[in-house]
Amino acid sequence: MELLNFIEKSPTAFQSVLEMKQELLAAGAKELFESDSWSLDRDQDYFVIKNDSALLAFRIPENTGSFHIFAAHGDSPSFKIKENPEIVVENAYVKLNVERYGGMLMAPWFDRPLSVAGRVIVERDGKIQSIPVNIDRDLLLIPNLAVHMNREANDGMKYNAQQDLLPLYGGIEAKGTFMKTVAEAAGVSEEEILGHDLCLYPRVKPVVWGALGEFISAPRIDDLECAYAGLQGFLSGKKKDAISVFCMFDNEEVGSSSIQGAAGFFLADTLLRISEALQDTEEQRIRRLSESFLISADNGHAVHPNHPEKTDPTNRPKVNGGILLKYSANLRYTTDGKSAAQLRRLCKKAGVPVQTFFNRSDMMGGSTLGNISLSKVPVHSVDIGLAQLAMHSCFETAGAKDYEYMKALAEGFFS
Repeated sequence: MELLNFIEKSPTAFQSVLEMKQELLAAGAKELFESDSWSLDRDQDYFVIKNDSALLAFRIPENTGSFHIFAAHGDSPSFKIKENPEIVVENAYVKLNVERYGGMLMAPWFDRPLSVAGRVIVERDGKIQSIPVNIDRDLLLIPNLAVHMNREANDGMKYNAQQDLLPLYGGIEAKGTFMKTVAEAAGVSEEEILGHDLCLYPRVKPVVWGALGEFISAPRIDDLECAYAGLQGFLSGKKKDAISVFCMFDNEEVGSSSIQGAAGFFLADTLLRISEALQDTEEQRIRRLSESFLISADNGHAVHPNHPEKTDPTNRPKVNGGILLKYSANLRYTTDGKSAAQLRRLCKKAGVPVQTFFNRSDMMGGSTLGNISLSKVPVHSVDIGLAQLAMHSCFETAGAKDYEYMKALAEGFFS
């Protein structure tokens, strides 16, 4: 399955962007750089990368109309490696100092092989350069405390991230070697590394499973499932009367407040540069935005087989049930009656089933990209996703059919 192959090659947002870059280049897209002047041709795919971890692709047709924007995110909850990470314990072990990135389920991180990926920063020819890195082997593990030492473990455990979740790297002989290991994987010397953004990731391979092969399980399904479906829809759809825009942001899991996140100006600035290339007046730019539409795609919760009571009484999305139309009265999601109607019409044309998602009225839900993006880009928007189980676990579960539904919707949106 193409999605699972993409997820396996994308342990962090940095690798996700590189994988997407290669697919775009193979499809004939041209890379742009924010620091350059842009000269844009019609019917040509372009893409631009922000700080190595966010990507935006677009296409200007012959008959330019509004913007059709599909946005998702490429980051997932994890543990980020701190500076000076090595901690020696009892003159017998070396463990690594990490901090939480995003709100994750902690328990699934125990007792499974882990490794490290991200990027390192070096100086080459007088310039600061970013180099992606993935230590592609089983390197770390966070060992559980045996039940004999914690008889209450199965009665509920409150984990302390600084004490319980530090990964074991090696025996005492490994002291002083972690950054050397990172450097070797990046193809640089340890002394060259001036900075790094490194995270843990689980080494468990994605799988298809179930009585009829109806489920998929993998790390980072939230939100690489929507992101990759959006990219495939962008590549296969050829809209003739609207400007197609695909965007994968970073840092959604920590509030999007970064230059590469939805709260930054990456999308707004790129749309402005497209308008300038089209020689829009300010009035024409505003009119173009007023007719534009943004699909914010981020997964939602399916009814849980062991806890069906956690789902809204009348809106009960199922795995493999199709696109989730996500609602929130407090505008954590941007869907309203009008944007819901537009989405349902798109799904009908694409032959894709739709189901509705609400949080229970007595449970606080999360927010996502849509309402954050609209603070910078005032366009009509809808929030959607796919139903999944175990969101924010390091090994999540979704439906084998649903990825194809999202890809079909994205292709229809861009066609």
